[in-house]
Amino acid sequence: MFHDLLIGPFADYAFMRRALVAVLAVGIIAGPLGVFLQLRRMSLMGDALAHAILPGVAAGFFLFGLDLWAMSLGGLIACLVVALLSGAVARMTSLKEDTSLAALYLVSLALGVLIVSLKGSPRDLLHILFGSLLSIGQDGLILVVTTAALSLLVFALIYRTLVVECFDPAFLRSVGGRGALAHMAFLVLVVINLVAAIQALGTLMAVGLMILPAAAARFWVRSVGAMVVLGSALALLAGLLGLLASYHLDLPPGPAIVLLAGCAYLLSVCLGRVGGLAQRLFPGRHLQH
Repeated sequence: MFHDLLIGPFADYAFMRRALVAVLAVGIIAGPLGVFLQLRRMSLMGDALAHAILPGVAAGFFLFGLDLWAMSLGGLIACLVVALLSGAVARMTSLKEDTSLAALYLVSLALGVLIVSLKGSPRDLLHILFGSLLSIGQDGLILVVTTAALSLLVFALIYRTLVVECFDPAFLRSVGGRGALAHMAFLVLVVINLVAAIQALGTLMAVGLMILPAAAARFWVRSVGAMVVLGSALALLAGLLGLLASYHLDLPPGPAIVLLAGCAYLLSVCLGRVGGLAQRLFPGRHLQH
């Protein structure tokens, strides 16, 4: 029974093993990136960038079909263009950067859907939006794993600078810390990991695995390091259980994984010991002197 439920799908089918490796690679870096997106109050920016990828991916699809490298390069270019344009508009006009980004990503989303509809079918659009984890090939697996490994290395190098900049940017500037460089490196990591996750989870689902486990972790631990570890652990668990649910219940894997991450978030909101509803409604007795 245990073997059939948990081990059998991966032992018997190569496509399940490839999907597991891909989702574990995505999950292990999604936790750290999601934690710092929240600490820097950039969670909605991550969602906007995930949507901004679509026209570039769609353009790659329109020109070259379902070619992984063409769609990934197109998504990377589109995401960077939207991010740079939103910053330029915010600096050259009275519009705030979040409003500028929201406007541009909505235009990008509509443009991407239009481009796909000109050549493809609704099934092609679903493939791009929600991924195709169970059919991920060798090239896609190499892209996801390599991106995750390099991202972990870069993240380790900028980790301390990011922590200090989140909590005391004035001190970082006073000691000559390169906060702006670390910030740009962090944004690049977010973008390239969203692009790499297209094949596995699609443009709309990838950001879910980045934000939801990290949000859940904040209800259980206080230190940044613990949030990073717990966020990654929850993302990995959601990926594993989501794959198993998709296999046994015949569900699409991307939405199943993100829904399980959402369940972890909702449970954390209700039961979390650091600011959760139960802790606020039924606080424990304090020691009396």
